[in-house]
Amino acid sequence: MKYQSLLQHAVAEKEVYQKLATRLKKANARNLDKAFHQAHDRVFKKMDCLQCANCCKTTSPIFRDVDIRRIAKKLRLSETAFIQQYLRMDNEGDYVLTTAPCPFLGSDNYCSIYEDRPLACREYPHTDRKNMFQILNLTRKNMEVCPAVTHIMQEILRDF
Repeated sequence: MKYQSLLQHAVAEKEVYQKLATRLKKANARNLDKAFHQAHDRVFKKMDCLQCANCCKTTSPIFRDVDIRRIAKKLRLSETAFIQQYLRMDNEGDYVLTTAPCPFLGSDNYCSIYEDRPLACREYPHTDRKNMFQILNLTRKNMEVCPAVTHIMQEILRDF
């Protein structure tokens, strides 16, 4: 499936995957993590994020204080200037980008601050973390942003 087709599938089959997420919360946590990690590794061997970059085009990571310090330093800005220029506080009190797509995303889908990017970007789409049962609703939502997550969830659906 092409990347756009995977995103369309995620929207069209939203209810199926919501039910799957509910069912998976009752699964053995170790088995669930193992299944996700294996699917994550298989899918990301085939997927090229640079062909998509939909996460960078449509969503904002959370910027923690340590991210702000590191990126401001990289850009040779004060932390205050970085915040004023690029960030806003969301409803949950977290710093997020003021604009989408990400201002650090180039036309070639490369990130100009890749080595210094926020932790949330480094960890996205979170399908290889421990205790997947805790973020199944987020994972289901991420299917509509990241074609790799859709592909991973298709594999999980087959296995569970």
